[in-house]
Amino acid sequence: MDAPSSAFLWVKALHIIAVVCWFAALFYLPRLYVYHAMSKDQASYERFQIMERKLYRGIMWPAMIATLITAHFLVDWGDATRHYHEALWFYFKVGLVGLLIIYHFVCGYYRKKLIDNAHYKTHKFWRMFNELPTVILFAVVILVVVKPQF
Repeated sequence: MDAPSSAFLWVKALHIIAVVCWFAALFYLPRLYVYHAMSKDQASYERFQIMERKLYRGIMWPAMIATLITAHFLVDWGDATRHYHEALWFYFKVGLVGLLIIYHFVCGYYRKKLIDNAHYKTHKFWRMFNELPTVILFAVVILVVVKPQF
């Protein structure tokens, strides 16, 4: 097999950077929800609303879009397409990424609900909600690195 082209490696590097940024936001936004739910004063409510909005719109959305665009190019690059589409682990990974996208949108839904009522859910709920992307991250990394044969 030939060595990957320089362009492929650049896209791969950009993909990894986008994934790291997206996950950082997926981890941090629900953590802000924990603090938002625990806050007691108006200044804190307003501060968390601003932080949540800026994180969701300014980092999380662009990182998700960049992740999906670069992933598309990596999967459709040359001979890799045939190999990925023949591997069951790849479809599990795509399914997990689909769950992350749903989680992303649910975070946006909850962000809007918290604007109206900071105590919409308890801080304990948000702590549990915050664990889902961690579980998905573990599964995706194992699938991509180990490439188990089912």
